[in-house]
Amino acid sequence: MAPAHETTLRAVAVASLPTLGTHRYPRPVTSENDVRELALALPDTVEKPSYGTPGFRVRDKLFARIREEGVLVIWCESLEEKDFLIEGDPGKFFTTPHYNGYPMVLVRLDAVDREELAELLAESARIRRG
Repeated sequence: MAPAHETTLRAVAVASLPTLGTHRYPRPVTSENDVRELALALPDTVEKPSYGTPGFRVRDKLFARIREEGVLVIWCESLEEKDFLIEGDPGKFFTTPHYNGYPMVLVRLDAVDREELAELLAESARIRRG
């Protein structure tokens, strides 16, 4: 029999998993390493620090930056797109007053899988590439 604390931790972990019908599945989580790998796989991309955190540039234009652990900043096509993303899935996308008035959105890395992260990075790079 597992110790009580292991049983409790397992129960908490399982309770936090997304459900599909009656089955629970682990939630895909991406990391800073995924951001780095996917961003640097894009054409003309380099990593260069931005505000003391990892930043990713295309043709010397910043298109993504790790803002803090677990949070990525990317560009949107417009302020309307930014609002659409945030309103559509506030668990994934959010903003802070610092980004008000700018077509930039913050992404919670623990809420996106690699496929979605790759799409978000590619789109941000495309926008910044011009």
